[in-house]
Amino acid sequence: TQLMKVSDILQVKGSHVYSVPGNVMVYEAIKIMGEKNIGALMVIDEGRLSGILSERDYARKVVLKGKSSRETVVKDIMTENVLTVTSADTIETCMEIMTQKHIRHLPILEESKVLGMISIGDVVNAIIKTQKETIEHLKSYIAQ
Repeated sequence: TQLMKVSDILQVKGSHVYSVPGNVMVYEAIKIMGEKNIGALMVIDEGRLSGILSERDYARKVVLKGKSSRETVVKDIMTENVLTVTSADTIETCMEIMTQKHIRHLPILEESKVLGMISIGDVVNAIIKTQKETIEHLKSYIAQ
């Protein structure tokens, strides 16, 4: 079986990009994440990815430090130096990066243009789908 790529997930998931600029208040960003039921937002300034804001950033850098989400800007707590993938990368590559670096979201970039974001849930679902297909192929092969 052929290795599933990030582009395959994008086709199913769509490439809608949820993002905020770095100067927005953390409260607003968290509100968007709650409304969209997502665990991270890309931080995009002047068309370029400048960081990522995750629930983990919020919990560790705002809540635990006693800061106020209404008085803290996203760029002060976001993760900079974001790890990214391209649409040509395989699901296995994504899983490796996520597992080794303990991250749950990977922005998808093509020549610094943001195409979307892939989550650990997307990756796990893709792996399960691939394994189900492999099992079906093996069953039909055995049944012949």
